[in-house]
Amino acid sequence: MKKSRNVFLFFILLLIVIGIVSIMIGSYHMSFHDILQTFLGKGDKLQEFTIYQSRLPRIMLAVLVGSALGVSGSILQSITRNPLAEPGVIGINAGAALFVVLWISASSSAYYSELPFAKVIFIPFIAMIGSLVSMLMIYLLANKKGLQPMRLLLCGIGVNAGIQAIITFYQLNMSKGDYNQVLTWTNGSLWGSSWQYVLLILPIIVILIFIAMMRSRILDVLGLGDELALSVGVAVKKERVFFFVLSTLLAAVATSVAGNIAFLALLGPQIAKKLVTNQYRYLIPLSAIISAIILLVADLFAKNLFSPIEIPVGIMVSILGVPYFLYLMLNRK
Repeated sequence: MKKSRNVFLFFILLLIVIGIVSIMIGSYHMSFHDILQTFLGKGDKLQEFTIYQSRLPRIMLAVLVGSALGVSGSILQSITRNPLAEPGVIGINAGAALFVVLWISASSSAYYSELPFAKVIFIPFIAMIGSLVSMLMIYLLANKKGLQPMRLLLCGIGVNAGIQAIITFYQLNMSKGDYNQVLTWTNGSLWGSSWQYVLLILPIIVILIFIAMMRSRILDVLGLGDELALSVGVAVKKERVFFFVLSTLLAAVATSVAGNIAFLALLGPQIAKKLVTNQYRYLIPLSAIISAIILLVADLFAKNLFSPIEIPVGIMVSILGVPYFLYLMLNRK
């Protein structure tokens, strides 16, 4: 208990430190004193704009997206009992990305920053529909004679490949503006870094994570195996479907404002499992915090490594995630 508390405290402090560094570093550099003065209302207009309108909403968005994907991956790995399962790999993110790309580019060639609010407000819900359609396809394909973890993973990879092929085909007949939008969704980017996107997804993510926390003990039981779960009165199939949908919705909301960021939902939960007990009341929040930290660090490099050119943050996360994914796959018994 004390160890878990210390781990949480360390990563919360680390998240705050990285957030401050993210405010400091950029095309316009700011010192810690400048940041402090601005927060106290003594900064100039450029400093206020840089913090409140540019960097702070982007940091908040990264924390929300990272937290949602971390919890989504933690749930998915629990119900499948497979450490390789995560929404970016098995096609859930791709389904959300496809539907949102179609929604944004329909009858328009505008860039994201020019989207009317009437269209923006529906983005998370369109993403949810896309993810649920993708999830339904995966579930129907993998549910032959029961939901087997390896079959779920393989069917998900197949569905993911199919959706990516559809997106690639869609790219062949589009304007330059639409083409850039599709690249954003397929590679992942914190493009929605404004307060309207933060406020749009904040209540949804908070509610979904709260539901996951309230039902975390069921995840503990499901992780022990179907027979034991049934013996203590858990409706295994019903609960597995419920958590599958919950994981899908979390991934969909994150994807709706950040595109298809793969492997982030793999890294956070796996690191969390090595640091605290396997009880999900600890794993869920720690997975959220660690995933948020990883995304913030990746975004920091994506913005500044080849400045003024910005690398899609999804590529930076994949650079970290692919080697670990291969490591887990090669070391599975």
